[in-house]
Amino acid sequence: MINIRVVVSVLSLLSVVCIKAQDVTMFPESTKVLKIEPSKTDSRISTANTPHFIAYNSINTKGKLLLFIPGTNGIALKGPMHLFSTAVEQGYAVINLSYINTPAIARICKGDNLIGNTDCAEEFRNRRVYGDTTFTLIEDMPYDAIVNRLTKLLFYLAENDKGGKWERYLENGEPKWNEIALAGQSQGGGMSAFIAKTHLVHRVIDFSGGWDYSAKNKIAKWYFKSSKTPLDRWYGTYHVKEPTAHVIIETYEAMEIPESNVYAFDLEVPQGKRAHSNGVRNLGYKDQWVALLGKGN
Repeated sequence: MINIRVVVSVLSLLSVVCIKAQDVTMFPESTKVLKIEPSKTDSRISTANTPHFIAYNSINTKGKLLLFIPGTNGIALKGPMHLFSTAVEQGYAVINLSYINTPAIARICKGDNLIGNTDCAEEFRNRRVYGDTTFTLIEDMPYDAIVNRLTKLLFYLAENDKGGKWERYLENGEPKWNEIALAGQSQGGGMSAFIAKTHLVHRVIDFSGGWDYSAKNKIAKWYFKSSKTPLDRWYGTYHVKEPTAHVIIETYEAMEIPESNVYAFDLEVPQGKRAHSNGVRNLGYKDQWVALLGKGN
């Protein structure tokens, strides 16, 4: 028998997928790990139905929630586990959300689509985040939206994982945003920033969060909109060798992220890996992750 230092739920109610030992051994002792298909939380969901990844310390049920939103082609179960382990150490419960993350915004809001609609990127994100607006260039259904998936997951967890006290992240049937920290990589970083613009969240960490445009060589107008989340709660990162670093920096300046809260990662990128995703996967950045996350409890 493999001796795993992590408490792993096998409750059939939670439809937990078998968990490999190497996926969870880096987590702190008493961590509970769950993997739940979105369709188990909302029967209308059929697209992007790979499981959400959930982890939290079973003896700490008072911390904030870290909602991580993956980038394009990201799979929640393959998320940056060392980053998530660090978040649990910092007192957070963690959800890595499974959602429709293809096609990428840069694949749609370009060329004639952008010429015909300078707000293409904002409307794309509105549809994918909230699902309550019309945007015909992607096929996402309203119930596929990020906020619906999160809300339904929280209700499901509150009902089926009583020990986690998930109801503390809900208020009046919606996410209790001030108890939630947002983080994401690439498209997911942009989604996190987009949500933080309109909701007051605990903090937001944008890992190389995208490069939306309103016209050729002009970043999207939504970056300049005022933020409900105070600016001192905003954080941004990029790798100095990623090709779009200069545009990412421009978006951070437009969002008025404090200069001291912007991290320029510069560790060597392993051969065959991408600088763009290095910031969430390279354990060499753990000290920076701790600073970015702050205390979750």
